[in-house]
Amino acid sequence: KNHHRGRSSGINAEYGETRLKSVKNIRKITSSMKMVSAAKYARAERALKPARVYGTGAESLYTKNEFESGEDKLILAISSDRGLCGGVHSGLGKAIKAAHAEKPITKTIIVGDKAKAILQRTMGDTFLATFNNVGKKPASFTDAINVAEEVLSHEADTVDIVYNKFINVVSYDSTTKPIPGVASIEANDAIYNYDEVDSEVLKCYQEFTLANIVYHSIREQECSEQSARMNAMENATRNAGEMIDKLTLAYNRTRQAVITRELIEIISGANALE
Repeated sequence: KNHHRGRSSGINAEYGETRLKSVKNIRKITSSMKMVSAAKYARAERALKPARVYGTGAESLYTKNEFESGEDKLILAISSDRGLCGGVHSGLGKAIKAAHAEKPITKTIIVGDKAKAILQRTMGDTFLATFNNVGKKPASFTDAINVAEEVLSHEADTVDIVYNKFINVVSYDSTTKPIPGVASIEANDAIYNYDEVDSEVLKCYQEFTLANIVYHSIREQECSEQSARMNAMENATRNAGEMIDKLTLAYNRTRQAVITRELIEIISGANALE
């Protein structure tokens, strides 16, 4: 309802026009971000396929055998530096906080500024290392090696990798992947069925498989994030469109009220002169 007196109608019409302009500009931005995300998502999905092959291959030893999980756990959280992608990072943070509430976590390595910001307040004292500049450009195997080397430089019975597993274009799932430490692998007698296995061989194997699994996890996270950003920007563009329709209606009503009032004033003035 627009009941305006005096100059307020003019001011409101101006305000309505400014607001309309700004929402239209926002729609342009969200729309172009959606296009960019769609292209990046297509690329991320293509890159995920080969990474998935390596990752699941590297995991097969851990999934097919039983290993002691041990008390000493290290959490590796994989996110990125970029936001505007729905609940991708907050879901990850929630999963880690829930695990921390259940059983206190003492060691965490964080990949990406978003997870760092979410966990800083409650778990900042558990951070062993943090990586940033993630998500600006597609991840390379070198990035995964750097993360894996950092993980292996700290003693732990098990490394829990927490990331978002890509399911399809509209869904992803916060996943925790436990990777046993070298000591846990050595403690399993089944390993010695293979020829010439000693601790040096196991250490090298652990390094290589961990790098593969980390690379796979980063790719899964990347793909989840791009699809979520694409959906978030699509929703934002649609919401902006609805808002523009409402604002246009309100703006036109205000303008009509101003014109009507001015006409009445002119007619009243003319009548008074007669």
